[in-house]
Amino acid sequence: MLMSRVSNFKKLRWSAVILGVLNMMVIILGIIIITLVYPTCRNGDIFPFLVVVLVSCVRIIAMIRTAIAQLETANLVLKSHGETPIVDALMRHERRKRYRRWLCWTRFATIITVLQLLGATHLLFHVGKHTSADQTSSSCALGILSKSKWHHNVFVLFVVMVCFVALLQCLTGPDVLRWRSFYSTQDNAWKAHYSEVFDHGIREALCCLGRIKYLTVLEEDEVHSVAQLLGDLVAYRASGTGHLELLAGLALLQRYRQPAKVYEEYVEAPLERIEEAVTFHPFAEAAYTGLLLDVGRNPVLFPCAWLYRQGVLTPWTRNRRPALEGDNWWRGHAAAFLKYVNLSPEVLRRGRVNQAKCEAAYFVVVLHDLKSVVIVVRGTETPEDLITDGLCRECSLTTEDLDGLINGGHIQPSVKKTMLSSLQHYGHSGIVDAARDLFMQIEGYPYDGNSSESGGFLNSLLGVGCECEGYNVRIVGHSLGGSIATLLGLRLYRRYPNLHVFTYGPLPCVDLATADACSEFVTSIVYQNEFSSRLSAASIMRLRASAIMALSQDGATDSTMVLKLARRFLFMSDHLRTKDEKKMHASDTEDTTKISNLHIDGNHLRNDRGKELDKGFPLWQDMEDDSSDDKSDSSDSPNSFTDSGGSNSLVDVNSYHNPVSQFMEAMSSSRNRSSMDLPEMFLPGLVIHIVPQKNSFQMSLWKCLRTREECSYKAYIANREVFKDIIVSQSMFLDHLPWRCHFAMRKALESRNLQDQINNPQIP
Repeated sequence: MLMSRVSNFKKLRWSAVILGVLNMMVIILGIIIITLVYPTCRNGDIFPFLVVVLVSCVRIIAMIRTAIAQLETANLVLKSHGETPIVDALMRHERRKRYRRWLCWTRFATIITVLQLLGATHLLFHVGKHTSADQTSSSCALGILSKSKWHHNVFVLFVVMVCFVALLQCLTGPDVLRWRSFYSTQDNAWKAHYSEVFDHGIREALCCLGRIKYLTVLEEDEVHSVAQLLGDLVAYRASGTGHLELLAGLALLQRYRQPAKVYEEYVEAPLERIEEAVTFHPFAEAAYTGLLLDVGRNPVLFPCAWLYRQGVLTPWTRNRRPALEGDNWWRGHAAAFLKYVNLSPEVLRRGRVNQAKCEAAYFVVVLHDLKSVVIVVRGTETPEDLITDGLCRECSLTTEDLDGLINGGHIQPSVKKTMLSSLQHYGHSGIVDAARDLFMQIEGYPYDGNSSESGGFLNSLLGVGCECEGYNVRIVGHSLGGSIATLLGLRLYRRYPNLHVFTYGPLPCVDLATADACSEFVTSIVYQNEFSSRLSAASIMRLRASAIMALSQDGATDSTMVLKLARRFLFMSDHLRTKDEKKMHASDTEDTTKISNLHIDGNHLRNDRGKELDKGFPLWQDMEDDSSDDKSDSSDSPNSFTDSGGSNSLVDVNSYHNPVSQFMEAMSSSRNRSSMDLPEMFLPGLVIHIVPQKNSFQMSLWKCLRTREECSYKAYIANREVFKDIIVSQSMFLDHLPWRCHFAMRKALESRNLQDQINNPQIP
């Protein structure tokens, strides 16, 4: 019994113990003060002291109840894996109830913290109000407490304690017990814990945004799937790695990022694709009819800009605008789209704005001057879009999803053979579901080879004898919209062989074979270092590992901490966890002795005698001088913390007993699978990378990016495998803004036309 109590006491946070003691002292001192002044003073003078004492009492009760709820929740998480799916589902329901109870008590404790802060403020105000400059008091209670030195000291200590407790509680948070004391290094427990944390957090955020239905759902839905993935990504907590350590590694990744790659040996993108991409990009940007576009362009006056684009100032034109599904009563989203592309209402034939889960917002436009029907798919703008982004687990692509590649008559036989010979094709599950729903919206009937068959909306425009017979079909989209447009194009290409998809900053969404096969009719535009085109579950896992590698590269980083982090990372993997734990702990002391004499010298590992362990394996082969970077092969990843070269390992050190050698061997290639064994997603179609170029006066690239008007750009055909890893840079998020991509494409097109005029001058 005694050992159990000691064990439970060790689970307490030191901050919680200190706060409990301090609150008890506040209660005791408050009772003493009230006892001293109560017989003489009226209730109004005693009220501030009484409120502070009562709030402290409630705080202690809330801490006890929070600790009990936290204890029950943690114990249930440790038992949350049932033997059968039914038992597992029941245990998860119970776990969610316990988490809700714990959250209720933590929120109640937060309210008490606010009340204590207000009580301390009121007490200080009361003291200051009734104390004159000559330190005499007009209050009965303060007057009594100032007569005796002992009474005065008790009062001063009470005021100091009340203020200190209120401030300390704002800094420490509501948790009473340490989660690590329960979960220790158990991967599954941490994953389940953070899955519930993200699940409740996402649902409450959606509820605040008006999606109340998500808050009452108990079964597994799309929010649960996203939360489960996020819980898996934060499972590094099982190794003891803190959030600050990971952030420090990410900061080092930015500091040591690879210099700009020289593209002299790359092939420039086809001029006609760049021209057409520039033409249709405004439609992809105009699809953001909400506040997002205006916040980015007008950070101060965005409400006025949004109301202007929504046509609020011209309500008499409402009836001229087309009615879109989910639009507001004044048809503002249709007005915003048409105003941005500067077109008349007649060109907008159909669309949807307000969508549910895994449903994309879209617009269908008919351009008679270009003889094109344009399907515009909006990118991420609403909470439902974020859920679609987060459903990044792979799902199998059916023959209907790949109809344009497998059954199309305009696909090369070699491409068909490659698609049919592959065992399985997969894609981003959220994007695939959204593309299937969008296909049903605009076409919605099976194709049997008879193009004259009626039934779909698109066929009613492009069918034989219809208004747009013989027109081109262009599907465009930015970010998430571009990826959905790709999957939609894969379905429609068989029916409409004059179809082409232009995606701007898309997410990796298909397997390698499918991505290569659709290069004839899909073009993906990537601007500089934008994060979205490199964002996948596997790339995030590699980024997490690269952060630890960056710590080992930094000369100011303690090598002991790096070796410790490398050991922690490796022991998270499944194949190492299957080893006998006793054997691992028994060899732990020996391993520590072996690696404690290692230190990092530049890019190499050396022992205590200064001998280099492996001269052929630097920690970062991609971070040499600029001349070596300029000569690097075009297939190398731009991520400066991965090396796609051959096999690298520390051959002089036993790979099992040295965590650093294991870590480097596991992470030396970006082609290696992540610790979660996630399949790789790739950018679809022909990938065009737009990058800034140094001018003749050798302007730095960073200065060129900041003064874009003086910077020139070029568009190159890139290897899609280059975009497997996330590049940490200052502009990785800003580069994803759609207007930056449009500006760079126009500049690249101008440079290309100017170069063609110089190379081929017109003869008079």
